[in-house]
Amino acid sequence: MTMESLLEDIENSIRTVRRGDVVEGVVVQTANDEIMVDIGLKAEGIVSGRELSRMDEAVDMSVGEKILVYVVNPETAEGHALLSIRRAMAERAWREIEVRYNDGEILETSVIDANKGGVIVDIGLRGFVPSSQLVSLERPPNRDASEEDLLARLSDLIGRSLKLKIIEVDRRRNRLILSERLAEREMRAQQREQLLKELEVGQTREGVVSNLCSFGAFVDLGGADGLVHISEISWSRVEDPGEVLGVGEKVVVSVISLDHESKKIGLSIKRTQKDPWEGVEERYPVGIEVPGMIIKIAPFGAFVRVEDGIEGLAHNSEMSAEGRDLLQEGQELTFRVLSADPHRHRMRLSPVKLEEELAQLAREAEAGEAETDDEVDQDPEDEA
Repeated sequence: MTMESLLEDIENSIRTVRRGDVVEGVVVQTANDEIMVDIGLKAEGIVSGRELSRMDEAVDMSVGEKILVYVVNPETAEGHALLSIRRAMAERAWREIEVRYNDGEILETSVIDANKGGVIVDIGLRGFVPSSQLVSLERPPNRDASEEDLLARLSDLIGRSLKLKIIEVDRRRNRLILSERLAEREMRAQQREQLLKELEVGQTREGVVSNLCSFGAFVDLGGADGLVHISEISWSRVEDPGEVLGVGEKVVVSVISLDHESKKIGLSIKRTQKDPWEGVEERYPVGIEVPGMIIKIAPFGAFVRVEDGIEGLAHNSEMSAEGRDLLQEGQELTFRVLSADPHRHRMRLSPVKLEEELAQLAREAEAGEAETDDEVDQDPEDEA
């Protein structure tokens, strides 16, 4: 090999670096005020003592150790490269965060500080979670809460572990924003997808009532809500779901429908219970007289509750016009069973001695009113 080719090989083996590069080097010498690092250049690079004094984290800088360094200046007047360990660590953290941001990763970390705008977390770099993006923040009882109250509630989150999603990365402004709300939304979407894969019609599951509305109740099955329609809450008639269920209540439900396209889950509470119409023909044979309570007056007759889950209809044709006009919801009367159909969940009833029972109820009501009037009119001196 000629001298010219040997020099060419040596020249090619020397690494070329630029300002801003993060490279791996080997510590070759240490001193009180600086360390020298071999990063493959003609001369070793230097990490200054000023840089070392500002180090927040402990880094092993023993001779022979490999460390990451940031190239501040590839060649100073003295011929050495000026290097920074702190900036290398920050650069690496920013790059890792950008990867996690682009991957849409959900992170878990603890709150380390709070201010009136939100909380601060550490994910390799300090990030900020605005209060509007916090799900864990306890909401005030009124909207007129003071800034001091808000700061106190935010401070209560210090030390709390949160699941977060990065929503903004701006290295130039040293800005890193995260959201707990978006992370929870995505986690629930993932849980819903997984749950829909696991669920089958006919399955029985435990859940918690998460919300009530006029047409039914929503039940959380563990990350995804299903709807129990008002007609599926109980075998008995339900006018208002809030009368029989409460938010936070644990319930057992049966899966009755699944719509993978719209992500909807249909549930039933009553189908986890025994159908009260089973054996109804044996319990209520035609002709038997039973007590019942009028629960609803309709233009064509009166609906009567015979027992929980068993309702029958006393049609207008089974009553005189005078008796029908006197009926009121809540009255307890005697009825005769005309027919019972367990398959269609229908029972036909006829009131027994309607006028007599209604007259008795009227007399009892009048007696009660008269007794009340006597108590009101009584002179206190008479009691004395």
